Amino acid sequence: MSTSADTLARGMLYPCVLNSQERPNLMKATTRGTAILIAALIAPLAMAQQAATTQRVAAADTTAKAPSFKAHVLTNSELDQLLAQPGKVLVIDVRRPDEISSIGGFPVYLSIQLSQLESSLQWIPKNREIVTVSNHAARAGKAADLLAGKGFKVAGAVGAETYEKAGGTLAKVAIPQKQSGSDQGTATGSR
Repeated sequence: MSTSADTLARGMLYPCVLNSQERPNLMKATTRGTAILIAALIAPLAMAQQAATTQRVAAADTTAKAPSFKAHVLTNSELDQLLAQPGKVLVIDVRRPDEISSIGGFPVYLSIQLSQLESSLQWIPKNREIVTVSNHAARAGKAADLLAGKGFKVAGAVGAETYEKAGGTLAKVAIPQKQSGSDQGTATGSR
C-alpha cells in the first residue's frame, strides 16, 4: 500500500490507475488541500476588511468627539493657576443646579445656564478673565465662544468631571432646603 502523498501524486497524474480504496483518499486529500488553499487566500482579505472597518470606526469616533467649539479646553494646571488669582478670574458655571450639587463645582462661581447666558451678558464683568464650566467642557466651550464673540476675555473652558477625574478637587455644593413658615421672617404687618 502506498503513502497518501504517493497516492495524491499518482492520482493527479494518472487518475485512472487508482484502485477503489485509493480514490476516496485522493478525494479527501484534494478536498483538504483545496480548503487549506481557500483559507490561505481568504485570510488576508478578511484581515484587510477588518482593518478597514476598524479604521472607519476610529475615524467616526474621532469625528464624533471633535469639539463643536473653538475655545481652549484648560488643563488642570492651567485652571489651578487661574484659580490662584481670584481677583483676576471669573468662573461661570453653565450647568443646571442639580448637576452642580450632584457632581460638585468650584468654590466661587457665577451660575448662569447656557440657555440664559446671552440674556445675562450685562451682569458679567468685562475686566476679568473668564473660565466657563460644564460637566465635560462641551457646553462650557459653546459658552466660551459666545462670550469671546461678545468681547469678553475668555481663558478657556473646563469640564468639572474631567477636572476631577484628572486629579482636581471639586467643592461639593448642597442645594438649600426650603424654609418652613415658622423659620421665615414674621413681617406680616400686624399691629
